[in-house]
Amino acid sequence: MSLPEPTPVDDASGQPQLRRTRDALTLQFSGSAAVQSSMSLLNPYALEFEYTRLMMGFLLFDPDPAHMLMIGLGGGSLPKFCHRYLPQTSIDVVEIDPDVIALRDAFHVPPDDARFRVIAADGKDYLHDGPTPVDVLLVDAYDGQGMPAALCEQAFFDDCHAALLPDGILVVNLHLESESYPVCLAFLREAFGTSLFEVVDDDMTNSIVFACKGERFDDMDLRTALRKPDGMSKDAWRQLQPTFKLIEATLILR
Repeated sequence: MSLPEPTPVDDASGQPQLRRTRDALTLQFSGSAAVQSSMSLLNPYALEFEYTRLMMGFLLFDPDPAHMLMIGLGGGSLPKFCHRYLPQTSIDVVEIDPDVIALRDAFHVPPDDARFRVIAADGKDYLHDGPTPVDVLLVDAYDGQGMPAALCEQAFFDDCHAALLPDGILVVNLHLESESYPVCLAFLREAFGTSLFEVVDDDMTNSIVFACKGERFDDMDLRTALRKPDGMSKDAWRQLQPTFKLIEATLILR
């Protein structure tokens, strides 16, 4: 399938922009040099960035979640990967920026259906309103300025805790160089106590924080954790196994 041509946008700060190279389509915000998302034109469903593969580490603890909620759509790398490789999982994605949602077709984000939908809403408000509790909650919400200040508050992470089922798992992407990083990490510790750990990617750019209700992390059997989950395709496992080894090593040292 050929990709549509990138839609021209205003150069106003914070506007999402598509950039095409010979091999990839990327999402950036005007006024920022950071690449928010990248899609391989040869394999649109591959997770190009290591941090996204790390965020899929929740599968080590819950290989077949019934219901997932994601805060932040971006280029849709994680939503479309989960939609493709977790066929039994219901997925809701909350995105505040209508201009980002408008790019979903360019990034091969699947259309809404019985088990997948993109919700145009403020992630903070959506969680505060008390959605149906979920098995897995992913937070990867950034704009041209970084993580929105409204998401770096104790109340937001308390709402994340409340949005999880018993033994539910929260995964948050934090930027190590951001001033908000230590603040958000402290809020997460306040909300989840000792039931969390973080894994840093090879570039020392992203910290992926895993937090849970209950003792799921302590009860994990590391001897079987790195076996391919039943039902997972070989393609998905090839992408995820190397980063899962990094998560396992972090847990051993925890």
